[in-house]
Amino acid sequence: MTLPQILIGIGLAYGGSEVALAFALRSRGNVARGADRGSLAVLWTTITLAVFASIQVASRGAARLPGPVLAWAVAGTAVLLAGLVLRWTAILTLRQAFTVDVAIAKDQRVVERGVYRVLRHPAYAGNLVAFLGMALVYGDWLAGLVLLLPIVVAFSYRIGVEERALRAAFGEAYDRYALRTKRLVPFIY
Repeated sequence: MTLPQILIGIGLAYGGSEVALAFALRSRGNVARGADRGSLAVLWTTITLAVFASIQVASRGAARLPGPVLAWAVAGTAVLLAGLVLRWTAILTLRQAFTVDVAIAKDQRVVERGVYRVLRHPAYAGNLVAFLGMALVYGDWLAGLVLLLPIVVAFSYRIGVEERALRAAFGEAYDRYALRTKRLVPFIY
């Protein structure tokens, strides 16, 4: 198996897992309040367009990063996999409280265990780390920018929507939790 085949397999597995999550874990009847505000559609549309645009830019190879292409591909794959591990750790920590759309279940509480002790949005952080890995796999700084910039903006919008919903649902409990944790990067942001 060649490196490009491995990368395509990882990409398909990641994309497939996200599609499966979208179908399996949309909010259901136990939801007291849905507050997605179209953020899931914004996220999926932005990611799709950014991935296709960045592939086009990367295929031109006009802004290659220094060093061997294989080294960037291997490093990027490792970063991508680390991001997926973080994302799935967050999802498994939340269990039934995890949904792909922003919604608060009637009996839901603020989760402060596992990776949620440090980060408020570890699943999003994992996604962003995975996309950083993808950008490194390209080995092209311009393709990386085309990929990451719109995706970071879309996730920022999504995080704002989710935090407003969580504050509305949990009030002071969420405010206290937010004071103790960072959004995406431990000890920094």
